[in-house]
Amino acid sequence: MKNFKPFGPSIGKSKISKKFLEKLNNEVDTKIFSKSNDYSSKLASQIRKEVQISKSFIKKNLEKELIKNIKIFLTKEHIKKIKEIRILNLWVVSQYKNEYNPIHYHEGDLSGVGYLKIPKHMTKNKNVKNKKIRTNGTIDFINGQRAFLSKSIFNLIPKTGDLLIFPNYLMHTAYPFNIEEERRSFSFNAKIIFNK
Repeated sequence: MKNFKPFGPSIGKSKISKKFLEKLNNEVDTKIFSKSNDYSSKLASQIRKEVQISKSFIKKNLEKELIKNIKIFLTKEHIKKIKEIRILNLWVVSQYKNEYNPIHYHEGDLSGVGYLKIPKHMTKNKNVKNKKIRTNGTIDFINGQRAFLSKSIFNLIPKTGDLLIFPNYLMHTAYPFNIEEERRSFSFNAKIIFNK
């Protein structure tokens, strides 16, 4: 886990295990077309396929690794006296060409995003003369306003296996891309309960 501060709030970046990736991808592959698991109506996105993951699956297969990473993130931020960390919810976003997630924030105290599948040439931008611009399929974190010696936007190019943890109020967006492949990620919200 590496914590960094591109502006006010910290963001933690780590890697999720191959076992975690495989279990969650397999779960999504079995549920992606089921209407009973459709979560897209509850989210801010302009994405057709979003799947809610059951609390029992999270507890059995994902919770331990997520909580471990959250604890490391909070320790590096000198946050102590943690009594409990609760994963409130977790869902998977199956994003395709021209779909996007508008600027939004989350519930809970901490949120996270992990990347399960990333198309190989996702950031290539066919329609822009400046080939250095690579926002296709990337994530932007937004905080405050642009000012002298102060950034307000932090752009990150995701890689398969990346896990990002950040405060729930930190606004962010996922950009569309223009190739015919799936960009699959998961998001979660967590509640931190402190000892009195």
